[in-house]
Amino acid sequence: MNINYSKNEGLVPVIIQDNRTLQVLMLGYMNEEAFEKTKNEGIVTFFSRSKNRLWTKGEESGNFLTVKSIDIDCDQDTILMKVIPKNIVCHTGSFSCFGDKDSKGFLYELEGKINQRIDNEVEDSYTYSLFQRGINKVAQKVGEEAVELVIEAKDNNDVLFKNEAADLLYHYLILLRAKTISLEDIEEVLMNRNK
Repeated sequence: MNINYSKNEGLVPVIIQDNRTLQVLMLGYMNEEAFEKTKNEGIVTFFSRSKNRLWTKGEESGNFLTVKSIDIDCDQDTILMKVIPKNIVCHTGSFSCFGDKDSKGFLYELEGKINQRIDNEVEDSYTYSLFQRGINKVAQKVGEEAVELVIEAKDNNDVLFKNEAADLLYHYLILLRAKTISLEDIEEVLMNRNK
């Protein structure tokens, strides 16, 4: 990897991103020594401009960042590191320096909208009316959508297949809510299996 350290007095910005969720966690700076230490040890080490020394993220808190991948931008003057955070990342106590842990993408946003419609008892909402019919009806609807998806998988119409996949996923999120289980709970099971 050829990194251009000449633009900012020997430092390059490093974007730290959660490897699982792709959430941006923080921005730091590395000089060549910090980059080599990070690469060799697999734990993120920055060059601290305020302390004027190498600083391993988590050296005081224990909240280390384990490196999963390293990419350099097209100008070779910015680094993107995907990491597995041990715990919170920001010194303020937030999961990310750019906001709290819930900014995980559209599926989590959709889960939030489903929860909002149910919590607020939105009478003219399809989501709320299905939820009100009980777990058996919600589970039945998930089954119906799964069968429709399998049928569309055998055909060559990608548009219909994508729509059925979206329907299944939407109803699955309602079923999770009916079981008082979150998408994050399922994500955790998958992550544990991936270890």
